[in-house]
Amino acid sequence: MIVVTAVLTVVAIVLLLQSVSDFISVVRPLRRRTRQRRPPAPLPHLLFLVPAHNEELLISSCLRALLHQHYPVDRRTIAVIADHCTDATAELARRAGVQCLERDDQDPPGKPYALAWALEQLDFTARDAVVIVDADTIVAPDFAAALAARAPLRHKVLQPFNGVANPADNALTRMAATLSTATHRFAFGLKNRAGLNVPLSTGMCLGTDVLIATGWRAFSICEDWEMYALLTERGIRIESIPQARVFAQEASTLRQSSSQRRRWTAGKLAVLLLYARSVTRSNRISLAQKIDCVAELSAFGPTVQLAIVVVIAALLALLRPPGAEWIAPLLAVPLVRWIIYAAAAVAVDREPGRALLAFAFLPLYTVWRARAAVAALAMLGEQPWVRTERHLQSRSHTLP
Repeated sequence: MIVVTAVLTVVAIVLLLQSVSDFISVVRPLRRRTRQRRPPAPLPHLLFLVPAHNEELLISSCLRALLHQHYPVDRRTIAVIADHCTDATAELARRAGVQCLERDDQDPPGKPYALAWALEQLDFTARDAVVIVDADTIVAPDFAAALAARAPLRHKVLQPFNGVANPADNALTRMAATLSTATHRFAFGLKNRAGLNVPLSTGMCLGTDVLIATGWRAFSICEDWEMYALLTERGIRIESIPQARVFAQEASTLRQSSSQRRRWTAGKLAVLLLYARSVTRSNRISLAQKIDCVAELSAFGPTVQLAIVVVIAALLALLRPPGAEWIAPLLAVPLVRWIIYAAAAVAVDREPGRALLAFAFLPLYTVWRARAAVAALAMLGEQPWVRTERHLQSRSHTLP
């Protein structure tokens, strides 16, 4: 029973890490600096990179959104990386009037390798920042302008708001949209105010000077998490910029999202194993940042956390090991954290009633998500990649 208590305590502490990070973010004294007035920075030149593998269904809508930005044409460049494509992706990109770089079978496949290869082909140093936009996403019309508002960008790393492009499809996509808002608007907003790094994902904006100094060194199946860990370990600030919005197509069925969820879980755990030591030993970041980074890399999603808590609570009730009376309250804290964020997201939703109703699907989704997380453990070390099935966007899908 002592061993059981020890194991359950460790699990409870791991689940508690994100809540500890939130607490630090709230109480951490912010350094007040006198802001000096600076002359307006020149409008930055942005290089948009769109890595794509057989994305003929969605590439046109992605490029259309990029081309119709409320931003001067001479201050932005769009380049599609057609990575081992066997469909019409490259043809559609050229038809849209953007630059298209094609990789063949002589090069290793995969998004991180495609990005590294493209950065070698393009003179990105002539631009102020590189923005990586997935081919299955749509950026808001003011996306580039929102990034430019943070100029100068050459030494900055910015992470835009990631939303769901198809929230009205069903309960699964609407619930995903609510949790996305909870994360990018509220959880990341708290980190931003505390000066802590936010994780990277699609739409990431990498300042040219940062890329020159670090290069592209993320080659795992979750390259965005690896880039987050690498930059954090080096003490490079990653800021959230919710005003810049990018929306991705969420899988509308559990079958479609299965490979994606397994890849995310396995990839993040692999990054944790690879970078935990260097992050915790880094002399370029604070203790608060170390705790926060390890918390992000070790954290499962809210539904997996819910499943773990339910299982542990059942074990506590069944076995009644020593210390059960204080392990149980620890388990409740992570759930309260997500309830608060989710409630805030529902409150700002355009259709709060529908958003709340979507969570009736949560019990079934929690069971499925827990199974996917267990299956992801078998992917550690193998680094497989299975492409998520795509489907055409409905005409009713509009940006929130």
